[in-house]
Amino acid sequence: MAEVITMPRLSDTMTEGKVAKWHKKVGESVNEGDVLAEIETDKAVQDFESEIKGTLLYIGVEEGNAAPVDSVLAIIGNEGEDISALKGGSSAPQAENAIASNPGVPEEFKTENQNTPTETSEPVEKEGGSDTAAGTAEIPAGVEVITMPRLSDTMTEGKVAKWHKNVGDNVKEGDILAEIETDKAVQDFEAEVNGTLLHQGVAEGGASAVDTVLAIIGPAGTDVSGILSGGSKKPAAPTQAEAAPQENKTAEPAKTVESSTTGDRVAISPLARKMAEEKGIDVASLQGSGENGRIVKKDIENYKVSAAQPVQAAAAVAAPAAAQAAMNFVAGETTETPNSQVRNIIAKRLSESKFSAPHYYLMVEINMDKAIEARKELNSLPDTKISFNDMIIKAVAMALRKHPQVNSSWGGDKIIHHGDINVGVAVAIPDGLVVPVLKHTDQMNYMQISAAVKDMASRAKSKGLKANEMEGSTFSVSNLGMFGIETFTSIINQPNSAILSVGAIIEKPVVKDGQIVVGNTMKLSLACDHRVVDGATGAEFLQTLRTYLEQPLTLLL
Repeated sequence: MAEVITMPRLSDTMTEGKVAKWHKKVGESVNEGDVLAEIETDKAVQDFESEIKGTLLYIGVEEGNAAPVDSVLAIIGNEGEDISALKGGSSAPQAENAIASNPGVPEEFKTENQNTPTETSEPVEKEGGSDTAAGTAEIPAGVEVITMPRLSDTMTEGKVAKWHKNVGDNVKEGDILAEIETDKAVQDFEAEVNGTLLHQGVAEGGASAVDTVLAIIGPAGTDVSGILSGGSKKPAAPTQAEAAPQENKTAEPAKTVESSTTGDRVAISPLARKMAEEKGIDVASLQGSGENGRIVKKDIENYKVSAAQPVQAAAAVAAPAAAQAAMNFVAGETTETPNSQVRNIIAKRLSESKFSAPHYYLMVEINMDKAIEARKELNSLPDTKISFNDMIIKAVAMALRKHPQVNSSWGGDKIIHHGDINVGVAVAIPDGLVVPVLKHTDQMNYMQISAAVKDMASRAKSKGLKANEMEGSTFSVSNLGMFGIETFTSIINQPNSAILSVGAIIEKPVVKDGQIVVGNTMKLSLACDHRVVDGATGAEFLQTLRTYLEQPLTLLL
């Protein structure tokens, strides 16, 4: 019998996986232990092996696509076996029965499918009751349902800051119905139809989701209870045949624009005037489509399409040289790159850390003259190549042993003091940043640290690290000195309570024994979680670290 293979959870923080590469195709034979696919998690790319034998009958996630943990990844069974019920090809009851009776399907997948509601013909009332914009009630003739507009690209709901019309008031096209507060500003919202305000869907000061009912306008005395109980949508746009009479009707008032203008005064709505000023449009040259030739919002919007072209043509005739220069100009191309799983998880984790942990920063300048001499002596030994970063990691591990509070984590109602010292080393990769971990760093010597860092950094860039190699850190180090950065601050790598930022070694004048001499200095910045590490504790840790780096022989004691 066919078995459903679900997207595995390959790390403790993984919520979805991306198929980097399929190693098997539909129809191919699969043996137990064969690599089915390469799965990109939030931390690394890992091989995913088959635990059963059979034929690959179905691929649920295409190469390059992502899917949540526990969703269908593949189906393996006997060649020619009918799996339509397992992948959704048959009716819902048949699929549920097939899934429930199949031992290869995880319990969560069975439960999820059994609990999935089936479609019904009855309307479902959304949050907001009768004021939602979904339903099947018929809209009386002449009635217009006004929904909450989307006034910005990020707007999901709007708040009615003020109503300018009350129920029963007469409304004309271009009149300001209400002031809508979005996620960015408060904007006037104009009526685009004539009639009486029959219903306010959102009370003044209240908020409602985009596309829910904001108001209903129609002939006075019209019963709209059916719309409110059914929550009907706005009617579809009229056909060309239906729209033609309306166009003729709105074209006539435009001829009376002269009678609506007295001297330099032009009949225009406040919102339309504001839009015209922003676009630099001369309102005196416009013909309004509102009542008595009043210029309304849509006249300004239409101007951009219809009237702007003649203006541009005139400008081209008046200034051919400028037009020629514009033709020779090649604008840059705006492109989009889909986020990788690594980039998504970096954004999520760092945001959580920055906005949940109260960061503070301590900075110190280290004299690196003796460290430079010590490194030269170490590297003079056969088969030895030690970097300054290796020396810093060793010094950090030794300092953490003396200051265990810095080697701790916030646990909500407790502080977790870690017995092991595991230093995470930030490594830049094309997708962002990963932090491989040196386990038991305080027990490693320079050569072991150097070899481990080089190995993990190399495999990190080729996405060859395993998930367990990036877990369990108790402190982190980020070094940008090789890029010439003198000082910077980092965001704490949760659940650590501190991270050390390492700058470049700079040769500059320093005061030594009362004399100005040339010295080599390096700046360190320690970011601490104030819930765990107090200022004095962080300062004492930096003092100890400074001693180890300025007197490198103490690391050998």
